[in-house]
Amino acid sequence: MDPNSSTRRPLSPPNYTDQGLIQLSRFRFRRFGSTTLTLTKILASCLVALPVLFVLSLMLRHRPYDWLLGLGEARVIEIRNYPNDTVFSSLEVGLGSGHVVLQPTDKPNDKLFGGLLAAGFDEASCTSRYQSFLYRKTSTHKPSSYLISRLRNYEDLHKRCGPNTESYYRALEQLKSNQTVGSAECKYVVWISFSGLGNRILSLASTFLYALLTNRVLLVDRGKDMADLFCEPFPEKSWFLPMDFPIIDQFDSFDQKASHCYGNMLKNSVVIASAESVPSYLYLHLVHDYDDHDKLFFCDEDQSFLAKPPWLIIKTDNYFVPSLFLITSFEQELSKLFPEKGTIFHQLGRYLFHPSNNVWGLITRYYQTYLAKADESIGIQIRVFDSRPGPFKHVMDQILACTLKEKLLPEVNMQDSVFTLSENPKLKAVLVTSLNSGYSENLKHMYWEHPTLTGEVIGVYQPSHEEYQQTEKEMHNRKAWAEMYLLSLTDALVTSSWSTFGYVAQGLRGLKPWILYKPENETTPDPPCRRAMSMEPCFHAPPFYDCRAKKGTDTGAIVPHVRHCEDMSWGLKVVDGHDEL
Repeated sequence: MDPNSSTRRPLSPPNYTDQGLIQLSRFRFRRFGSTTLTLTKILASCLVALPVLFVLSLMLRHRPYDWLLGLGEARVIEIRNYPNDTVFSSLEVGLGSGHVVLQPTDKPNDKLFGGLLAAGFDEASCTSRYQSFLYRKTSTHKPSSYLISRLRNYEDLHKRCGPNTESYYRALEQLKSNQTVGSAECKYVVWISFSGLGNRILSLASTFLYALLTNRVLLVDRGKDMADLFCEPFPEKSWFLPMDFPIIDQFDSFDQKASHCYGNMLKNSVVIASAESVPSYLYLHLVHDYDDHDKLFFCDEDQSFLAKPPWLIIKTDNYFVPSLFLITSFEQELSKLFPEKGTIFHQLGRYLFHPSNNVWGLITRYYQTYLAKADESIGIQIRVFDSRPGPFKHVMDQILACTLKEKLLPEVNMQDSVFTLSENPKLKAVLVTSLNSGYSENLKHMYWEHPTLTGEVIGVYQPSHEEYQQTEKEMHNRKAWAEMYLLSLTDALVTSSWSTFGYVAQGLRGLKPWILYKPENETTPDPPCRRAMSMEPCFHAPPFYDCRAKKGTDTGAIVPHVRHCEDMSWGLKVVDGHDEL
């Protein structure tokens, strides 16, 4: 049993029997006389008044006592029928029943994330799309009106050219014949499902941005579990590649040596960027092991040729957005889409990635049970690149050094074990995600065995501890996606260097995390962490090539808004001009 959960149940409402109500009514009847009210009217008035008085008594009860009692209770959300634009907040009205009724508030309705999301979806098919704003704090980073306009235009394009349309079938005929005749009405970029879940989310967001920039339709290879994890983001037409796509069986074998690999064709002088002959499809190998020819994808001259084939097929495990900013022909459009440059994944991630109903159930049940009553929540994402079983003392020391130094967690009183309950103690919920349970257990014991110097109450929770990454397991990936999302609901984040898991959480949340430096030689780094320059993910394997000068260069020093990452010195990330460099 969780030591932080309560073993006592709140008191039940008073049990007023019918006989007691009648006696009470008779007393009032004799006192005020028969000419004032009839017995029936008095009885009816009591029946109406008693529930109201009971609810008022609950609302005015002493808060800290109930707050601590209810810490471990699960609560189910009940949404009553209110107008579609009504915003709700939690008000507990049944101590014994353990449920929450969402009541209207004066908070602006951010159901569609400031216009980022399109209306008109079937809410039952994807509950998270229209309920997530109830759990997430309103973002201070608003999407630009131009981005919103381009997303609506893209949705029209996807509806016109998506699977099972006439345009799609005509493009398929060109693919099958391996010939491109004239200019295709609709062009496509196909994303191959590849690598771990964090990498997939980041690479898919990058590919969608590329589709926006090149007016192509994004189609997603569903792999083993993409359809199980995410809702459809576009109205009416699916984003999933049909299972009968002619070359879908070849996806696993696509690599740098594939005959249609663009880099390989350049290497062997099979295609020239100025050639008139255009293949029906090209494969773009943008995986971390790609070579110098593959990296020419990020050059303007090559983009001119890549605009011609009706089908582009991409395999990547990278968030390659920073290098798109170095392509001159995309620069102006990117600036219009994202005036606040450090918010790219924040906007695209919230637009594209809505947890499926199965995953949303995992998220909401855990949130309501452990996080909903906290005054403040802290997310700590721990990724250790060590094959030995943990936990490791130097990593635990680093977590404590960072969170205590940055005042994210309070220090404990090692001399006094007595907890003095203040009149209104603050509850901090600490959400830990890690493959190992040792780090959260150490934190839990520290705050269980010793009182905090601030008088705060600390609850430490970890949803799962899978021990090792199991990318091919369906439930493993459901839990991983749920935990990324739960981290994105917290008020402050501590993440691990090099971890795409943490990148996804910080981007969805829209805040700059504290990044734990990667330990070397089993030694706690000093300083243990630093605040991120921006919420953007890091591109781990960028090219170092100046396309215009045709020579190697430091691509982190070409434009002011693309800099090297805090956690990986050779990586690139997008920052705003006012971000700390």
